[in-house]
Amino acid sequence: MEVAFTECVAVTDETSVGEVRRAARLAADRLDLDEERAGTLALLATEASRNTLIHGGGGQVILAGAGTGADSVVRVLALDKGSGISNIAQAMSDGFSTAGTMGGGMGAMKRMAGKFEVFTGQGGTIVMIELGAAPPPSDRLLVAGIALPYPGEKTCGDGWWAHQTSDRTSILIADGLGHGLGAFEAAQEALATFKQRLDLAPGEILSYMHDALRKTRGAVAAIAEIRPKDHRLVYAGVGNTSCVVLAGADSRSLVSHNGTLGITAPRIQEFHATWPPDGVLVMHSDGIQSKWDLTPYRGLLARHPAVIGAALIRDFRRQRDDASVIVIKAA
Repeated sequence: MEVAFTECVAVTDETSVGEVRRAARLAADRLDLDEERAGTLALLATEASRNTLIHGGGGQVILAGAGTGADSVVRVLALDKGSGISNIAQAMSDGFSTAGTMGGGMGAMKRMAGKFEVFTGQGGTIVMIELGAAPPPSDRLLVAGIALPYPGEKTCGDGWWAHQTSDRTSILIADGLGHGLGAFEAAQEALATFKQRLDLAPGEILSYMHDALRKTRGAVAAIAEIRPKDHRLVYAGVGNTSCVVLAGADSRSLVSHNGTLGITAPRIQEFHATWPPDGVLVMHSDGIQSKWDLTPYRGLLARHPAVIGAALIRDFRRQRDDASVIVIKAA
């Protein structure tokens, strides 16, 4: 499905809550939501941001949308670094509110949302809300990505895309050199090439991408292809992107070769690995610190991929570049 937009709003004071509400209304317009869904989105985004401010001491709200009209999906991620929620069961009960929110409680928010998850503990609280999300087919992997621009920029030089069939999931992450419009154009050219060559193997797609990016400032990129029924993963990467397979207590990093697509003739090599049934694949640009560790985040890997990605963005993002992360796991 077409990735329409991703927007991040810093929540620092009461005016930020209004900014989140306006961003939700704009998101509804961009996705062509009907009035009922637009109102629900605005209400949920407002409540989530106010909770982030009052209970979490501030943080950020990320809105992401895909598709249009009745086929659209919109996600709200509210992130804070507060002390966490000590009693989730109480917080989910109807009418529970400790400080000036609408009093419906998280339970009411959960009923209004198509999908609702809370992760609290290590580093604060993450709330994920989705509207319009149909349950995925049982044979499909869950995929969630976040791409945020360099602070102050309107365009993001990172991009990602996922394509799924009943037996194959292919994922691209691309990072245009630098940031701003030139980086954005390079990343978009990489995405366009990926969409045109979906039937090819990861290494072949990157070869075509290298030629296509010659007219741009260049980019680094990586492609992973997962065939869960065959327990097979194929990966190829050029430049400083990262790809890690997590399974239980095990962690395996996959290799990307040095180079820049469109500029330096790269060595493109495919790597084959076993895809574990409980595997979690994390791909990210260098806008995320490379030495992250999710071991202290008890229970996080059992959560929706968007929640896992949000934790990486919140706690390991570098603020001096565009940042993107994609997480893939079994439904």
